[in-house]
Amino acid sequence: MRIAIVTTHPPSKGSLNEYAYHFVRFLKTKTEMVEEIILLLDELPEGQQYSPEQNQAQVPVRSVPCWQFNALDNSFRIRKAVREADPDIVLFNIQFASFGDKKVPATLGLLTPWLLKLDGQKVVVLLHNIMETVNLKSAGFGNNPILEAVIRLFGNIITRFILKADWVAVTIPKYVEILESKYGAQNVLLAPHGSFEEPTETAPSTMPGGKPTVMTFGKFGTYKTVDLLVEAHAVLLKKHPDMRLVIAGTDSPNAAGYLQGVRDRYSHVPNVEYTGYVAEGDVPRIFGEAWVVAFPYTSTTGSSGVLHQAGGYGKAVVLPNLGDFAELVLEEGYDAEFFEPTSADSLAASIAKVIDNPERQREIGLRNYAAANGLPITEVVDWYLIHFEELLKRK
Repeated sequence: MRIAIVTTHPPSKGSLNEYAYHFVRFLKTKTEMVEEIILLLDELPEGQQYSPEQNQAQVPVRSVPCWQFNALDNSFRIRKAVREADPDIVLFNIQFASFGDKKVPATLGLLTPWLLKLDGQKVVVLLHNIMETVNLKSAGFGNNPILEAVIRLFGNIITRFILKADWVAVTIPKYVEILESKYGAQNVLLAPHGSFEEPTETAPSTMPGGKPTVMTFGKFGTYKTVDLLVEAHAVLLKKHPDMRLVIAGTDSPNAAGYLQGVRDRYSHVPNVEYTGYVAEGDVPRIFGEAWVVAFPYTSTTGSSGVLHQAGGYGKAVVLPNLGDFAELVLEEGYDAEFFEPTSADSLAASIAKVIDNPERQREIGLRNYAAANGLPITEVVDWYLIHFEELLKRK
């Protein structure tokens, strides 16, 4: 089969680029089932280009930049690219802000799966969040009750259009329940998220040595903020003066300049490192040096790829006491120390429970490694291919 995937992908820094990278990394090994992969990607800044991914032993991968973040004509351009590529299946790897942080382009982009169905395409949507569980204020999409109500209304309408796809896959059981009960959907699948790394015969070291290092990873400024973490770091420095805090990542598209503001506000707090964008080749080192991976989130917008990554590296984690994270921990066998998402003291105490207790650090790390490797992403890819084959059998 020939598969087109509408997504971001490195070197693009757009949302879900890392999930796409690992998904495609394993999809292109499935030579018995896949003939070609066409990546329908967001356009890169001037001077950058996607590198060819050709390997004679793997499935050919073709990159087609055909849409832009916040462009109004994305649905038209993607449909044109799909017609030219003529794939058997179109897979969308998206969340509600994939096509823009402005309301009109974001909405128009999310209509694309429905429009492709009208064009006669087989369409599957991997939807990483749903409107009902997004805290719009924290996520940067609503700053007053009336506006928030309007956004939710349009979100509900857009959800109904997304559900026009042949299948909609989500990674959290609660999402399936909401989409089935509220919208009457009968085409929603509970999809495994999977671990980004291939399992190894022996677990990685959960005790990396060196200076105590707390790391957080992502795109920051909306529902992922680091102010609380820097304040917790300042508390912990009193007992661990050599402790490092590594803030790995960039501003969210909705919060340009956020991290520079954090630098300015907390310039007096020592041992804080800002890495900027982390290339894929540097990810193992960033995770490898961490004693604990922190998730200073004020809300969640879906399953966390970073949690699965941390598990793949055998890392202890500290998580906010929020619904999606707690559900993911229970459903998939992860372990963590939890903190109250508005309390720096609570976050500091949770980190201290890990770094001051090597046995607990090792216990969490090993349990997370086992959970992450219980279903590596190569098996997740197989799951999708089985469902694609079933869909292609339909007339």
